[in-house]
Amino acid sequence: MLKAVILIGGPQKGTRFRPLSFEVPKPLFPVAGVPMIQHHIEACAQVPGMQEILLIGFYQPDEALTRFLEAAQQEFNLPVRYLQEFVPLGTGGGLYHFRDQILAGGPEAFFVLNADVCSDFPLSAMLAAYRRQPHPFLLLGTTANRTQSLNYGCIVENPQTHEVLHYVEKPSTFVSDVINCGIYLFSPEALKPLRDVFQRNQQDGQFCLPPGEDSSGLWPGAGTIRLEQDVFSALAGQGQIYVHLTDGIWSQIKSAGSALYASRLYLGQYQLTHPERLAKHTPGGPRIRGNVYIHPTAKVAPSAVEHTCVLHTIVGWGSTVGRWARVEGTPNDPNPNDPRAHMDSESLFKDGKLLPAITILGTTSQGTGTPQVMASPCGGCPRVCTRTHARVHVCFFLQQTCTKCLPCARPCCESLGARGQGADGQGGIPARWQWPQLLASGLPLPMASSWSPLQAAGSGSQLRCSS
Repeated sequence: MLKAVILIGGPQKGTRFRPLSFEVPKPLFPVAGVPMIQHHIEACAQVPGMQEILLIGFYQPDEALTRFLEAAQQEFNLPVRYLQEFVPLGTGGGLYHFRDQILAGGPEAFFVLNADVCSDFPLSAMLAAYRRQPHPFLLLGTTANRTQSLNYGCIVENPQTHEVLHYVEKPSTFVSDVINCGIYLFSPEALKPLRDVFQRNQQDGQFCLPPGEDSSGLWPGAGTIRLEQDVFSALAGQGQIYVHLTDGIWSQIKSAGSALYASRLYLGQYQLTHPERLAKHTPGGPRIRGNVYIHPTAKVAPSAVEHTCVLHTIVGWGSTVGRWARVEGTPNDPNPNDPRAHMDSESLFKDGKLLPAITILGTTSQGTGTPQVMASPCGGCPRVCTRTHARVHVCFFLQQTCTKCLPCARPCCESLGARGQGADGQGGIPARWQWPQLLASGLPLPMASSWSPLQAAGSGSQLRCSS
């Protein structure tokens, strides 16, 4: 008997994934056509002997999550339950807190998977390795180049036995090119070291309580356990942790750009795992190039060629991309010439500046109208208009300027919206402003011979773009 635990985190986490996680929990964001964690559940359900799948996190259970769990149980004919943490407990605290639920029924072992990873999930191979050489902890590892290895947990292994001799989470200097994939197989005995960490945290917390405060109760921070620092680093070299290496696909999903990259990896996998999800040529249907997923609710006309270009972009529900429009972001894909390169999941901003990233066109909310991307040819320069949730209507212009019309100039801004500086310096752009009104306002509009592609993130009441 086997079980699986998927760690889904909570709303305070995953800030690099914004604005995509503002309206849908990150674990449910669609990647390659299905919710992110559905890939995990599918992989776990295919392991012989799997009896139950548990989701652990501190999201408030809402209608979307409940509906997903019900659909997953019906589709895979397995119990799929959500266990909510009372406070964020770290990557290991939830495992210890819900240990009775995990060990109920006496499982031989249980998988632990981080929700924000993309992988082909070689769970059966991990199980075979575990059964050949049972130990409390089995980690899935892959290789990375020297520079990028500093962004992950680094593993020093015995090449003959694959025992983990040394583990460092995000080291400051190079340690090893073998990195932690965030996918594990634990035996029931693995919970004992977590208990030791919990008791040590509780004891340390009692000594730190202010004088006179009751120390008989549970210290609130005692339940927070970090698998990587508190367990793996401490137990490395003691014959308890081993690593199983994989050369399959793997990537973290920390940012919006990494979600696009993960979709591409999964679409490539669909050729083998889910060919039915890939769009196919049909008589009278649209022309399909490459690996394409078309949502069942989407309708693509056979003649859907409108001289429109959408590259490295996430377009929200209800958006419209018109003719002659070009919407293009900046990809942050791994170096294709380095087989050990991985996705750099950086934040949107660094040192107060917006980093080049993919383009995100936000969805509507609260009846503010459909966000639109419309094209108006003016001497060959397409126009892109984006309506945000705050009903700010501002136009940005792409490609190069021309002398035929002033609207080909693009305003240079750091942020527009309720919490941004706005065109007037106070975020006070009137609602429903149109481009002619913005021109008539006398605001400075810098001109240049060329402009970089639009880098926008429609998030709530903000719209941010590069200068």
